[in-house]
Amino acid sequence: MIDVLVAGGGPAGLAAAIHAALVGLEAVVVEPRTAPVDKACGEGVMPGGVAALRTLGVEATGRELRGIRYVEGTTRAQASFRGRSGRGIRRTTLHSALHQRALSLGVRMLPGKVGEVHQSADTVTAAGTTARWLIAADGLHSPVRRSLGLDMPGRPDGRYGLRRHYRVEPWTDFVEVHWARHGEAYVTPVDDDLVGVAVLSRNRRGYDEHLAGFPTLTASLRGSVATEVRGAGPLRQRVRRRTAGRVLLVGDAAGYLDALTGEGIALALATAGAAVRCLAAGRPDAYERAWVRLTRRHRLLTGALLAASGRPSTARLIVPAASRMPSVFSAAVHALQ
Repeated sequence: MIDVLVAGGGPAGLAAAIHAALVGLEAVVVEPRTAPVDKACGEGVMPGGVAALRTLGVEATGRELRGIRYVEGTTRAQASFRGRSGRGIRRTTLHSALHQRALSLGVRMLPGKVGEVHQSADTVTAAGTTARWLIAADGLHSPVRRSLGLDMPGRPDGRYGLRRHYRVEPWTDFVEVHWARHGEAYVTPVDDDLVGVAVLSRNRRGYDEHLAGFPTLTASLRGSVATEVRGAGPLRQRVRRRTAGRVLLVGDAAGYLDALTGEGIALALATAGAAVRCLAAGRPDAYERAWVRLTRRHRLLTGALLAASGRPSTARLIVPAASRMPSVFSAAVHALQ
């Protein structure tokens, strides 16, 4: 019998399958899309995420990132990562690297959708396949999570994200976060002649309309569009818990707050690894506590920034405060490592 069935072949699902294979568990990934899979994503992988990829035996090409820079008008604040660098990686490049690594370890890819999930005392069956465990890594709006009743009740809330690439030589080796009253724009170098620009906001408007709020940035990008716009949202997803019987949720499916701090990939890799370690140790019940511990710093920091950015009176103070208190800003950036 299969040890681990993985719902979703994105970074979190592939990382879970790779972790499983590395500890001798048979893993099968169910994914309806063909590789490589693209998605709206800031594409800045924090240093911890780069280290996690290396642990998996994955080296994805991209641009080295030295730190994070906040920009608002002429005011700037920046802090370098301490001791190690991040990397700007095209989502398709990252997915291809993880996909090939999984295949090299004997992970089987099953085209299709998971659909209904049926559990017994010792097994779980989905997509016509029976396994000992199911890891749900099927994204922000996880069908598996919803079918198991793990979504928190209430109206959808949170912000929306849109991303496009521009064919231009990167002018920075930092992730630049441009702040404006209506939201932020994230600039991430991902190749020698390519930058990704993602905008985040509560306002549901077109990409160009959002970007118009950043005139200095727009001037640097004019006439160099390289890819179509991709979007995601609402970003905030509240989840009752991360386990239901023999099902464990990882990555975005396990709950999501916001992309503001750029830790999505690092957290996806970390939670995938934690889930597999708990299964391998025969302690699936320990995963909920592990998830809380792994994500605590992210939830606290992101929640504080969201609270500040959501009020006009405090949002306009974020970049000036970071500029005037570089040690505090550096400590926040180092926490992202």
